[in-house]
Amino acid sequence: MPNNGMNEAGDKMATNRGEAPPKRRSKKAGPFLKVKAGSAVVPIYRAESNGRVRFTLSFYRDGRRMRKMFNALEDAKKEAMFVAQRIQSGMQHVTDLKPHERDNYKAAEALLEKLGIPLYAAVEDYVRARTLAGAESLSVMAMEYGKMFGNIVRCATVPEAVAELLKIREQDGASTKYLGQLRTTLNRFATKFPGPILEVTGPDVDAWLRSLNIVATTRNAMLRCIKVLFTFAKAQNYLPGEKNTAVEQMQQVRVKSEDTTIFSPEEMTTLLHNAPPDLVPILAIGAFAGIRMAELERLDWKAVDLERKFIEVRAGQAKTASRRVIPISDNLAAWLTPLERKGKIVRTKELQTHVPALARALKIGWPRNVLRHSFISYRIAIVQSADQVALEAGNSPSIIFKHYRELTTEEQAEKWFGIMPKEGQWENTLSYDRKKRRVILNGIERD
Repeated sequence: MPNNGMNEAGDKMATNRGEAPPKRRSKKAGPFLKVKAGSAVVPIYRAESNGRVRFTLSFYRDGRRMRKMFNALEDAKKEAMFVAQRIQSGMQHVTDLKPHERDNYKAAEALLEKLGIPLYAAVEDYVRARTLAGAESLSVMAMEYGKMFGNIVRCATVPEAVAELLKIREQDGASTKYLGQLRTTLNRFATKFPGPILEVTGPDVDAWLRSLNIVATTRNAMLRCIKVLFTFAKAQNYLPGEKNTAVEQMQQVRVKSEDTTIFSPEEMTTLLHNAPPDLVPILAIGAFAGIRMAELERLDWKAVDLERKFIEVRAGQAKTASRRVIPISDNLAAWLTPLERKGKIVRTKELQTHVPALARALKIGWPRNVLRHSFISYRIAIVQSADQVALEAGNSPSIIFKHYRELTTEEQAEKWFGIMPKEGQWENTLSYDRKKRRVILNGIERD
């Protein structure tokens, strides 16, 4: 009976005759090692092929199975711990980095930890700086920046710097007029630029001044005040002090040179012979000594030495901040001797408005700085020396030579410095109503 591989009961029998026995399915090998971080577990599998051992990580990210292979167990363990930690903290996407990239990442974070700056912010700042610097070295630029700005003690705002400047100038005894000019200009400036003074640029200031639609002389006066502020800010270490700021480098507007206007000896005689005693010092000292009105306001009678025949303008009183001595001519001495010489020469500010009012009442024009211009013109005609007149007038020889030379003759100059008081001179009276612009001269109302 042929053997068909079945027993009498009909069961299949194992046999090795004529065919190999069926292979048994082996159980799947488990992980070689498990790395844990909290509840997250990352298995490491070990596999050997052709005598070469490989270690494989197997984990899931975003629903997808991920595998990474390593030749060294320590590298595999290090990566597995990193993956497990990121899985635990919900940052699986960081596992996109390769090991050497992640080492760089961690090293960068460690460097920035001392500064408290996030890596992204540091990279963003670097890219911006690199773009601005072009081919220049950032470290060299940083060193130069440190040299320039390292001495800045604090980032003062424009209003803070203005308030401090005005307070110090007032303590230093600056004149009321000068303080008023600084206060008016710089308070407007602070309102326009309320931020840090370090951020104010030359083009910003230029655009603002142009927008005011003011005449060139006013614009130049305002710019001078602003430059005073920036010089002060440098001295206080609110601005770099090694070189001029952009604002300090701004040029004043070129003012069209006007013809120098002077009084004739006849006009000056008419003015002085009709002037009341309180206006005589202003007119006479301006015409025969050439002292600026702003300087005259600061002088008292102690500056006038009639015995030695000179007027002293001290450095703190002079516009140019340098002392000068002006000789007193014989006719000026004649005008000043009868006056009561105590206290201020210009007793009240109202007298400044009375002088041009007197000129208008006498039908005489009152050009700007006409008394000073007249003195310089007639003085140079007599002494024939621009250097000497420059010393007396507190000006430069080049300006004297350019604007005042040959405007008059020596004969006219002798008439000018020969104007003397008339009989009954000191009985003149003048009343001026500024609001109504009404002048009463020697009891007669003038149009």
